[in-house]
Order: sequence, then C-alpha cells, then structure tokens
Amino acid sequence: MQIFELHFNPNLKPDLIFDSFCYEPENIYEKRVGSLYLVGLLKNVLPQNVRFLEKLAKIIKERYYRLTLKNPEKALQESLKEANEFLEQVARKGDVRWLGNLNFATLSLKDYELNFTKVGEIKIFLLRGGRIIDIDQKLKFEEITPWPLRIFGNIVSGKLTDGDVILVSTSEVSNFFEKENLLAEIGKIQPFNEKGLKEAFDRKGKEILKISGICLAIVLTKENFLGKREIITPKLYPKEFNLKNIFTPILRFLAGWFSPLVNFFKKFRIPKLSRPKLTIPPRPKLVMPKLKLNKNKILILTLIFFLFFGSLFAQLKEKQKLEKYQITLNEIQKKLTQVESFLILKETKPELTEEANLLLKECWEEISPLIKEDFHLPKSFGDQVFSLSNEISENLYQLNKLEIIKEPELVFEFKLRESAPENLVIFNGNIFFFSPYAENLFRLDKELKGEIIEIDQKFNLAASLEGSVIFFSKSKNQLTILSDNGQISTALKEPYPDFNFDDISSFRENLYFLDKKSGQIIKYPYQENFQWGDPELWLKKAVSGESITADGSIWILAKNNSIEKYYAGELKEKIGLDIFPYLKDLTDIFASPYLPYLYILEPAQNRIIIITKTGQIIKQFQSPKFDNLLDFAVSEDGKTIYLLNGLNVYQILF
Repeated sequence: MQIFELHFNPNLKPDLIFDSFCYEPENIYEKRVGSLYLVGLLKNVLPQNVRFLEKLAKIIKERYYRLTLKNPEKALQESLKEANEFLEQVARKGDVRWLGNLNFATLSLKDYELNFTKVGEIKIFLLRGGRIIDIDQKLKFEEITPWPLRIFGNIVSGKLTDGDVILVSTSEVSNFFEKENLLAEIGKIQPFNEKGLKEAFDRKGKEILKISGICLAIVLTKENFLGKREIITPKLYPKEFNLKNIFTPILRFLAGWFSPLVNFFKKFRIPKLSRPKLTIPPRPKLVMPKLKLNKNKILILTLIFFLFFGSLFAQLKEKQKLEKYQITLNEIQKKLTQVESFLILKETKPELTEEANLLLKECWEEISPLIKEDFHLPKSFGDQVFSLSNEISENLYQLNKLEIIKEPELVFEFKLRESAPENLVIFNGNIFFFSPYAENLFRLDKELKGEIIEIDQKFNLAASLEGSVIFFSKSKNQLTILSDNGQISTALKEPYPDFNFDDISSFRENLYFLDKKSGQIIKYPYQENFQWGDPELWLKKAVSGESITADGSIWILAKNNSIEKYYAGELKEKIGLDIFPYLKDLTDIFASPYLPYLYILEPAQNRIIIITKTGQIIKQFQSPKFDNLLDFAVSEDGKTIYLLNGLNVYQILF
C-alpha cells in the first residue's frame, strides 16, 4: 500500500485542528488485524482540547492492536467501544463542547478487506478504474445516544482489489474537490502516484490555499511503500539556520591567510645551546620543541576567538537592552504616579477616570514585552517588572469593573444520565435547557427543582415571547411553542435554498434569525394564533456576525468583537469595545427592551461582560470555574445571570 497524507493550510483557522494517523503492523501478531487509518477534525477548539484528536487516536490504536486474536472487524468494534467510553468520561467531566464539532473516520485494512465507520461530515470515496464511488453512503447512521454516550456506531465492510484508491477527506476539502472537479481529475490518475497528484493540485493555483482540512489517500498495491505526508500552506518558512554555513567561509579565509605563517613555523628550528664543561655535572641540553600548527588547530583557535568576542558582544548587547528596559520602567513609573493623582481627583473630576484608564493601558502595552522576557532577566529586574505589572493590572481591573469570583454559586449540576445541555432560555422564572443532540427538554422551576419534559424532538435555538417560549428545530424548520395553554408545533417557510439559522431573537412576537453563512437576518412577522408570515430578508446589506439580539433595534455581535446597532435593516451605530482584559473571542449577546444593558459572553477568558447600550462598561464577572462556558440567560428583572458551564449551572446576582 502507498499512503498520501495531504494537510491543507493547518494554520488558516485558529479554532480548527485536524490530523491523520496511519498505523502499520509492527510484528507478526499485529499483522493478524492489519493496518489502521484514522482521520480527525475538531471545530471550535478550546485550549484544553488541542490534543483531543491525538488522545482519541491513541486509545483506538492501542485497543485495536491488543485484540490480535480477533478478526479485524471485531477488533475495530471493540476499539470503538473503548473510544465511546473515553468520550463519555470526557463528557462526565463537563467538557461537552466537542459534541457536534467532532468529525472522525476510522478504517482498518487487512488482505484487501476494508472495515470503516465515521462520525460527522468526513467523506470516504473509492476510486476504481476512473469511477468515483461514495462508499460512506452505505453507512447507516444511528442517532447519537446520550446516556451512555455512543458516538461511534455501525461498521461497514467491503472487499477491495489491487489498484483501488480510498480517499478520506474533511468536508471543506471534499467540497472544494467537487466544486473544482478535482475529484474527477484525481480519479483519472493512472497509475495513482505523487507526480499526478501534484500536477492536479498545481493546476488549481492559489485557490487551494484558501481551504483548510485534510485528505488521506490509501492506494492498494502489491508492494509496500512508506507513507508520505505533505503540508500544503501559503506560509513561507525561512531557510533553517546553520552555524556551519556562517563560519565555514570565514574560517577558510583565515586558514588561507595564516598558511604562509604556518609554513614558516614548520621550517623554523631553534639551534641547540651548548655550555662549557664544568666540574659539576652538565645540565641537560635544552632543545626547543618544534612548533606545529595544523589547519584544524587554527580553525579551533579561530572559533574560540569568535566565541570569546561573541560572548563579549552578547554581554554588551544584554547590558544595552537592560538599560533600555530600565528607561521603559522609569517612564512607566512616571505614568503610574500621574495615574495615582488622577484617581485621587476622580470623585470631583470624573473625566480623569478615562484619562487614568488610557494611561494604564499604555503602561500595560509597554510592560507586556518585559513580562514575556521575565525568565531571561536578572532577578532584581524581574521583581521590578512583576511588581509594576501587578500594580497596573489591579488598577485596570478596578477601572474596568472586573470582579473575579473564586467560588461562584452552583445552583444545579446535571448528571450524565439526565442530559448534556448546550443552551438555555428563561420564561416565567423557569429555565429550560436543551441540546441539538438529544431529545426532550429539561426544566428548572423557580425553586430550582428539575424535571424532564418529554418531547420527541431535538432543538437548536430558543427564544422567549410575551406569553410563551419557542424552540426551533433545524432539521424540520419547525417551531415548538410552550405556553400556559399547552404545546403546539408550526412549520416555517424556507427563506432560500441552503439556509442555515445560527441564532434567534424576538421582539413583539416577530422572529429574527441570523444566517452566518449568508450574512443575513431573516424576519418572520407574527400574524396570530402562533402563526408567522413569509420570511423577509431584513438587512439592506449582508453582515459578518456571531450573534444577534432584539429590543426594538437589532444588535449584532460582529466577528471583530464590535457591536453594530441596526434599525429598519440599516446600520445606525457601531460600538467599539475597548475593555481590559483585552477581548479575544465574544460568542453571544443578549438585550431586552425592559433592561438598560447589553450582556456579552466570552468563554475564551471565562467571563461575562455587562455594558450600557452606548458602550460604557458596567461590570465584568470572571471565574476560574467558568472554564467551559456554553450559554447564559438573564432573568426577566435583570438581577440574576445564569451561566451554563459544562454540566454545571452557576448564578450571579447582579
């Protein structure tokens, strides 16, 4: 078999990781179950999950090659069972963010017998004689069963033949292949080889540098070839630094310069010294040793010379750098003294608060490079940097209304057998939890007692109306409405082909959906009796947004961490958020016509931010416990914020 691992632009999307894992038998026992190939992709990656794919692959591989007495299909079934147990343990610890974001394919191959399964949007093709066969269509997908968690399900088996090519690719790559007709071109490569593959890619030019994902090609041949991994990326890496390349020309020059001197010393002899005979025994004759200098010794001496003076030069540069840093610290200290005077006078002159905030941010920008170099600095200097950075950050936290909660109030903890919700919504003092991967709703009443509401439906979005709460199902484009009068369902008309609603909000019973892909907001005007009219494209111009909320205006949380205010489909105001700690990745926004604030969630820094509707900071809440924030909701009176963090529900009284 010949293996090609093609990784397209791994660094193009920071929140996306992917990898391929190819394992060949290492002994006669492992040959009984054959080869194992794994391809994985994880979207919306959190920092704690950067090695998620590696851990999953290791568990499957180790289990697979421990079961050499079983046939390959049974060994694969057992290894996937252990993988499911691993994923369940991860979910038990509250990390459920990977659900719905994991794409993973597992294939085993022994004597042309293929067994495979997958989860997510990975595509598996068979290329045979110029034909392209989508073989994963034969895989019957089962619903993910939440308790016990079962991600990997059925296995498909089939017989291959010499010359067949198995192509495993992530969705963005396979979509690009089909769009650019690359799949057909690859299928025509006969025989399948590296040259033909590169020629097919080269014809697509820069277009191929716009995708991010992975493609694994397994070519069935009678001979064994080493696998080949290739990274396709627009990034140009500098040539590797080589000390030899730097010093060799210099040493050659010096060696040539010294060679006449060396020849002279080789010929030079100091004559023997004679002394007159005395009555005492003569001393031994003194003979000067021959001075021998060869080329290697000259090179070593030259290198020592350069290292010595290089060390002196480095010390001089280090001294100059420390002097420069000291000047920076002195300037920071002057600014901090000015900040102190501003803070003393802020009660009588509130405008000085903003001046102090700006000065402190300048100080933070100046001291941040020194913080990163702290371990290179002398201890006394490092202590000074540490002390000043603490003073700056504490003042910034105070001016930016940041409250760090070490032990937030836990009001409910889900058990894995009950549910693993990803979203919540509040209605009439009740909190409803739901997940796009499991049926039913879970309700916490006003006394925080929980119960399951059985509904044969999975929900993606929810919003509260004046007298009811609605839940939206993407698969059916259907609303389920819960009110005091019971439960009803109604279908919405599709706005256009391939629509995809990512967020929802409501105002005066009208519904507003955000489609991130198209950059549109779709409005469904309310009619009567829980019926909505035809969809309308509400925006005059497409936007790039993460989340929306409505309070009479529509507020859009833009992807550049700013907030845009729209009215009647037109942009009215843009609010830039200059908040410390500096923003990284905001995910959700909430507003209400009855509350004066905007509430913004930032899982990347474990916090929720409250600002006025003109952009002034009101409060920030941050906690080390908020390490897996999924969603939040605000009570009708605005006094309580509920945060869903993994399997835990915390509340903040505001």
